[in-house]
Amino acid sequence: MTLSSSNNAIAIHWFRQDLRLSDNPALMAAVESGKLLPIYILDDENAASHRIGGASRWWLHHSLTDLNKSLDGNLNVFRGDPIEVLMKLTRENAVETISWNRCYEPWRIQRDKDISAELKQNGVNVISMNGSLLWEPWEVLKSDRTPYRVFTPYYRKGCLNSTEPRKPMRKHQNLTFAETGTIDGSHTISELNLLALNWEIKRDPDWTPGEKGAQDRLHQFLDDGIDGYNKGRNFPSTENSSNLSPHLHFGEISPHQIWYALAFREHMIKNEEDADQFRMELAWREFSYSLLYHTPDLPEKNLQTKFDAFPWRKNMAALEAWQRGQTGIPLVDAGMRELWQTGFMHNRVRMVAASFLVKNLMIDWREGARWFWDCLVDADLANNSASWQWVAGCGADAAPYFRIFNPATQGVRFDPKGEYTRKYVPELTGLPDKWLFNPWEAPKEILEAAGITLGETYPEPLVDLKTSRQDALDAYADMKARQSS
Repeated sequence: MTLSSSNNAIAIHWFRQDLRLSDNPALMAAVESGKLLPIYILDDENAASHRIGGASRWWLHHSLTDLNKSLDGNLNVFRGDPIEVLMKLTRENAVETISWNRCYEPWRIQRDKDISAELKQNGVNVISMNGSLLWEPWEVLKSDRTPYRVFTPYYRKGCLNSTEPRKPMRKHQNLTFAETGTIDGSHTISELNLLALNWEIKRDPDWTPGEKGAQDRLHQFLDDGIDGYNKGRNFPSTENSSNLSPHLHFGEISPHQIWYALAFREHMIKNEEDADQFRMELAWREFSYSLLYHTPDLPEKNLQTKFDAFPWRKNMAALEAWQRGQTGIPLVDAGMRELWQTGFMHNRVRMVAASFLVKNLMIDWREGARWFWDCLVDADLANNSASWQWVAGCGADAAPYFRIFNPATQGVRFDPKGEYTRKYVPELTGLPDKWLFNPWEAPKEILEAAGITLGETYPEPLVDLKTSRQDALDAYADMKARQSS
C-alpha cells in the first residue's frame, strides 16, 4: 500500500503488541506514508486493573530494548495516556499519519476508538491493521452470524472454511526515520522502571525476549520439538512445548509467520497429527480472542451465569500456600514454583494447578487468574481469562465441573520418572517414584530414608484429594438443585 505524502511528512507507527519489524502490516503502511517516527507508550492509566504484571514487565523491558536496537536507537518511549502523547506529537511535528496494529482487549478497543476519532478530527490519517490474529473475531461466525461458543466447530467449520490467513510480509529494508531530535516527554526504556520488581533473578536462561529470540525459538521447535508434539506436549520434562506464547503475546512473532513456517516444514514432519495439533493450539489462541471480543466481561464474569451462585470459599491461608507452591501436593507445588522462578508453567501442569485451586480448594477462579496475570511472562487477557473459566467449568466449551484433575495420578501419568517434579520440589528428591506424588501415603521408614518429615521439611497436604473432590461435586450439585427448584 502506497499513500501520497509530502516530502517532509512524518508517519508515526505506534508499537503495542507488535514488537517486531518483519510481518508488521501497520509499520509497513507507516513507512510508505512518510518518514518514520516509531513510538511505544506504556499505558497503565487506561489499563487500570489490567495493567501488565511483574513478570510481563520484565519481558517487556528486554523486548523493547531489542526492538530499539533493531531500529538503530530510534524508538521513542513514553508513558501516560496515549491520546495526550499522540496529540502533543501531532501538534509539535509534521505528523500526517499514525498507524497501529489492532489490539483486542475491551479497554484497548474503546481507547483506540476514542483516539482514532480525535486524531481524524484534527486531520490526521489513521491506519489500523491486523497484525496479531489469523482471523479477525468478527470474521469467524456461525451461519446465523453469532459467535461460536464451542472450539471444535469454531475451528473446523469456522476458521478452516474462512479466508486463508494472509502470507507474512518481509521486513522493510530501508527505514527512513524522521529527524525530530530529542522529543519532550520521552523516556529511556530504563526510565519506564519495568524492572522495579527485580524479576530478573527469577528468569529462565532459555528466555530470549525480542524478534530474533522469537524466530530462533520457532526454528528450534520445528527442528527439535514438533515431532512427537501431539503426545509429548503433555509431558513437562520433554522438549515438545513450543514456548512461543510470550513471543506471540508481545508480537515479537506473528501467528502468520508460525502458520506458514509450519506449512513450509510440514513435509519433513514424521507424523501429520503433530502438525495438526500444533495448528489447533494456534486456533485455541484465536478462539480465546474471539470469546473476549464478543464477551468483553470475560475476565470478570462467569460466561455460564449459573456459576454466579457457586459457593466459592474465602481462604487466604490456602490461597497463599498455593501461590508459594506449599500445598503438600507435589505436582501442584512443582508447577507453582516453576511459575515463580521462570515466569512460566507447562500447560498440562497449569491445568492441574488450576483445577486444584478451584475444585479441591474451591477458591474462586478469578483469584488464580489474578496470580497468573502477575507471574506469567505470557500473561494474555484473552487466554488467561478463557483458560481459567474453562478449568473452572463456567466458560465456553468448558471442562465439565465434575472433571477434576487428580494431581497424584496426573503426576504418575505425565511425569513418570519425576524429573520435572524433583527439579522444582528438590526436598522430595530422595523419595522413590512410587511415593513421589503421594508422600502422605508413604510408610514412615520410606520418608525417614528420604530425609522427609511431613509438616517440617515438606508440607502436609492442604486437603484430602478424595474428600475435597467430593465436597466440590456436592457443592455443584447443590447449586444446580437450588437453581432448578
